[in-house]
Amino acid sequence: MTTPPHARITHIGGPTVLLEVRGWRLLTDPTFDPPGGRYNFGWGTGSRKLAGPAIAASELPPIDAVLLSHDHHDDNLDAAGRALLPSAGAVVTTVSGARRLGDDARGLQPWATTRLEAPGRPPIEITATPCRHGPPLSRPIVGEVIGFALRSEDGENRALWISGDTVLYDGVRAVADRLEIDIALLHLGGVRFPVSGPLRYTMTARQAVELCRLVRPRTALPIHYEGWRHFREGREAIEREFASAPQEIRRSLRWLPIGVGVDL
Repeated sequence: MTTPPHARITHIGGPTVLLEVRGWRLLTDPTFDPPGGRYNFGWGTGSRKLAGPAIAASELPPIDAVLLSHDHHDDNLDAAGRALLPSAGAVVTTVSGARRLGDDARGLQPWATTRLEAPGRPPIEITATPCRHGPPLSRPIVGEVIGFALRSEDGENRALWISGDTVLYDGVRAVADRLEIDIALLHLGGVRFPVSGPLRYTMTARQAVELCRLVRPRTALPIHYEGWRHFREGREAIEREFASAPQEIRRSLRWLPIGVGVDL
């Protein structure tokens, strides 16, 4: 049986979170460029970065592993974040991303698992979860993306889950059938681009509520909803949607202060 260890979570900004779990330091989607830059995501899409990281890359403690949902969009891996990768003990990402990055990056297909092991620390099991970073049939254009479920090997079968950049679809719904979620870090923002009209590329607040009905996390933590121009739903929209949800879901919502570690 497995359980998510006690965790200290620091939201650095955007999708970038420092997870301190049972003696391990894990970093999600490193983005450390300063604000103001404009980035091209391909196929006529792009965005401007509006806020910089609350903690500079140079101020981070040693990182045991980077959990990289995808390497090909700059709002999940920018130049400063890419420069950090060689100093991390391991990089876990998509199969195609691992091929591009090289340097022994670990590539996972959805539902594949890898382990972090080191003397004096309990192993951490990392399972890739499905993502679809856009509408149906968009994967050849938007590329591969994965989320991550973290578990240690004692106690109850509960996971700390990072959704990754995804809309709500059957692959994500399957998480409710295959995992018991304790803490869920949800990539939200309801991304849209002018070139593709009403199509969404990440979850809306309404989809987040529906997902929480399914996975029933003890704590739901929105991330990657701020700091970039392409987000269409910020904190106010998320709070409004959760306010009309059932009480159990309303109580699960918690906000991470930017740059401040929170013990969960």
